This record gives sequence, C-alpha cells and structure tokens, in this order.
Amino acid sequence: MRNKNVGFLILGIAVIMIIMVILFNNLIKQNIGLTCSHGPTCEMYNGLNIQTWISYIIIGVIILIGLFLIFAREHEKIILKTKTVKEKRKAISYEGLDKQEKELVKILEKENAVFQSTLMEQLSIGKVGMTRMLDKLEAKQIIERKRRGMNNIVVLK
Repeated sequence: MRNKNVGFLILGIAVIMIIMVILFNNLIKQNIGLTCSHGPTCEMYNGLNIQTWISYIIIGVIILIGLFLIFAREHEKIILKTKTVKEKRKAISYEGLDKQEKELVKILEKENAVFQSTLMEQLSIGKVGMTRMLDKLEAKQIIERKRRGMNNIVVLK
C-alpha cells in the first residue's frame, strides 16, 4: 500500500513539473521574441527546443517510476512459527524411558545439539550401546540424528 501512495505522489509531482515547464517555456519564448532580432530563425529558439525536450524526457522517466510504484506488487512476508526450546521440552514425555535415556534427553535439553561421540563420553556408553539407545529414541520420535562428516549430531525433535 505504501508503494502506491508514493507512486501517486510522484505522479502528482510530475504533473506539477509539466505545468511549470509549459509556463516557463511560454515566458522564455516571449522574451526571445522581444530580444532576438533574427526572428524565428534565431539560435535561441533551437536551444529552447532542446531544453524543453530534455525536460519532457526527465518528466517521462518520473512518470514511469510513479506508474511502476503504483502497479508493482508488494512483497508478502511469510512468517513461520517454529517451536521454541521450552515448547519442545513440554512435548517430551519421560514415560517409558530408562535411566540412561532420561539422562541423554536432559543433556540434549541443556545443549540443544551434541555430537554422538560426546554423548558416549558423558554417559560412559560404548558405540554399540549408544547406537541402540539412539535408535530407540529416534523410533519414539524424541531425537533426530544428523550426519556431519564422520560424526552424528544428535538433536531433540
């Protein structure tokens, strides 16, 4: 809506400029007619015509800009609502989780994202045990693993 208002404002200014060019052009022609002794073949008339056309071209460009602003579509903002960390915490149910799984989820709540190898160190679990635990939690849609090079990053879903 703002673009349209600015476009109309620019068109209004262009109309005022056209009126001014016409008025000044008439006044200058009268002055040239009074001061020039050569009549219609005077060089001042050629200079006046060139200046008048340049003025009209500039006004034409201003009018095009105004029309563009009037008819251009404004960009629409797309707002996506994502869950905050607090909302994710509320959604997690600790029912059916054993002690180590609860510890893992609590670590993820604090850190948001942790490397799988870091979780193995913090929980003192081997590779196989960690993979099985993460498989269970992923099946329950509590966590998600993302591959990063040779490591996995574990995040709450």
